[in-house]
Parts: sequence; C-alpha cells; structure tokens
Amino acid sequence: MAVEARRYGRGIDFGRAGIILFLTLLAAFMSLPLVFMVNQAFKPVEELFLFPPRFFVRHPTLRNFQELLISTNTMLVPFTRYLFNSVLVTTASVALTVLSASLAAYAIAKHRAPGSALLFTLVISALMFAPHVTQIPRYMIVNSLGLIDTYWALILPALAAPYGLFLMKQFIEQVPDALLEAARADGASEWRIFWSVIMPTARPAWATLTILTFIATWNDFFTPLIFTQSEVMKTLPLALITVYGGPGQVARYGASQAATFLMTVPTIAIFILMQRRVIQTMIYSGIKS
Repeated sequence: MAVEARRYGRGIDFGRAGIILFLTLLAAFMSLPLVFMVNQAFKPVEELFLFPPRFFVRHPTLRNFQELLISTNTMLVPFTRYLFNSVLVTTASVALTVLSASLAAYAIAKHRAPGSALLFTLVISALMFAPHVTQIPRYMIVNSLGLIDTYWALILPALAAPYGLFLMKQFIEQVPDALLEAARADGASEWRIFWSVIMPTARPAWATLTILTFIATWNDFFTPLIFTQSEVMKTLPLALITVYGGPGQVARYGASQAATFLMTVPTIAIFILMQRRVIQTMIYSGIKS
C-alpha cells in the first residue's frame, strides 16, 4: 500500500505522466519540419527571404498558389497530365505491389515449397543493397524489354520490393494453420482461401505496405527521370523541377513551396487514414523483436 501511495501520490501516476509528456514533446519536435513547410507555403515573398528566417507566417497569403498555377499553365504539357501520370503510376504500383507481395508471402509462409527458404533469403538479401546500386541493371532490363518511356517502365521496377515480401511473410506466418485446414475441409480453393482468409486477416500488414509503397512512388523523382524521355510521360515530382527552376534558383521560390505543400498533402492524408493499421502491424507482425 505504501508503494502504491508513493507511486500514485495524490492520485496521479507521475511516471506515466512523465512518459506522456516526454513523448508529446518528442512528437512536437519531430513535427517541426512539417509545420515549417506548411508555413512556408503561405508566406508572402517578403517573409520568405527574411534573414534570420521566421518560423511561423505572420501575414498568410495564397499568392504562392496563384504563382504555381500561373507557372504550370506555361508548361508544354497541361498540369493535369502530370497529375494523371502520378495518380495512375502510384495506384497501379500500390495495387500490384500489395498483390504480388501477398501472393509470394502466402506461398512461402504456408506452402513451404522446396527451395522457398533459400528464395526468401535471396530476396531479403537485396535489402542490403542501396537502391541506386541496382539502377543500372534495372535500366538495362527495362531497356531490353522495350519499355522505356512507357507506364510499365515506371510501374514494374517498383514491384521488386523485398521489404514488402518480408512484411507480408512475417504477418501471414502468424495466421493459424488450423484456420486454413478448416477452409480446405469446407471445399475452399487456394485462391478462395487467399482472398477470404489470408487477406482479411493480414489487413494491417497490407495497409502498412500500401502506405510505404504510396509514399515511395508518389515522391519518386529518380525513376521517371531515367525511364521517361517525352514530356507527356513525366510525373509530378519531375515536372515540378520546372517550377523550382533548378538547384540554387530563387525564382518562383514561393510557388515551389506551395508545390511542396501540395505534394505532401496526399501522403499525410493516407497515413492519417491508415495509421491505426500500421500500429497493429508493428504489434503483431513480430517486427518488434
């Protein structure tokens, strides 16, 4: 009783309150770049070039977004074409990555075909290589397939995601075999088991994979740079370089800040919608160990 009394004091758990306070301060500190980016998008020109820079905007304006609209209207290709390319490539990449990673993980985790363990080890070993190391082989493969300057050149390389296979396998392994055997006893096919048992059970894992793939594809600048040649095949990140005016340029600086804000909004929105699934994945997939 004495210990409990010391722990809770006057009814307050000071240890728990301290942890909450520390985590709140840490979260506030980590959100500072995001807050700064939002403020930059609404700053007038005279505040953007202040030295020392001002963190919060004092006189918010939409002028930067108007400049962005004007600058995109002068491009050779309509801005909607870049937006369409980004939405198409991102949607297709997310859907195909989740499907291929889930199918491969189900085969490895629950069917355990001969050589599957070795295959999984080889795939996971790809995590040791920096993405830029594999760009030349990827370009040679895409070029040999005749896919340069096509949507498939932007979608297919994204499907080779070792972290996706690892994430899905870790989660699917925890699905009880008895559940699958019961489905088979009821006459369900393997395809039906995959769609009706595995995918609903692994919803937190593929929701997490959806977020990771969406962020990586939506913000990807390098892949469209090397796999596209025509202006009509560019995606938003590559097209916005035209707005920025290149490294070290100050022209259209306000418009570039507005473009950065608009590029980040979809990423934040999808993370907010699916953040609960991400936490569930971290708890149940075994990554915590």
